Amino acid sequence: MAYDGLTPDDEPRSGPEVERQLGLPRGAAIHRQRMFVIGEGPGLEVFEISGEQRPASGLADLGLNHISLYCDDIEGSLARLVAAGGRALSEVHGNSRHEDTEGNGSVYVEAPWGMLIELQTIPGGHYYPADSESEVWMPSPRS
Repeated sequence: MAYDGLTPDDEPRSGPEVERQLGLPRGAAIHRQRMFVIGEGPGLEVFEISGEQRPASGLADLGLNHISLYCDDIEGSLARLVAAGGRALSEVHGNSRHEDTEGNGSVYVEAPWGMLIELQTIPGGHYYPADSESEVWMPSPRS
């Protein structure tokens, strides 16, 4: 975690201006806001919002419907996600082509709000076809 932009001790962000700025439905309120940093890669900002709720997008729907997170300890990460309310859709299994190197693994977890979270480990790295134009970003090994 990098920081909490809004904690349970703060007054929720709500009202017409917040609804307009963020495209929220009328009467919605943001109760928590947290920024995570994922290794040396992207940041992930998550919100807890009350008000009108719609089902999350499924994997075949348009829009953001899943996120994949790289894990050094996939079994431990899976256990923590399940303990936090997620539902594992299977056991850890092998990755797809170009990710199926030694020690690899992947598993999808349905978050309590319906989004799919993919946990993935690829300690042996990717392999690439001859016509590949770039490589997938991977976290640096920890010392």
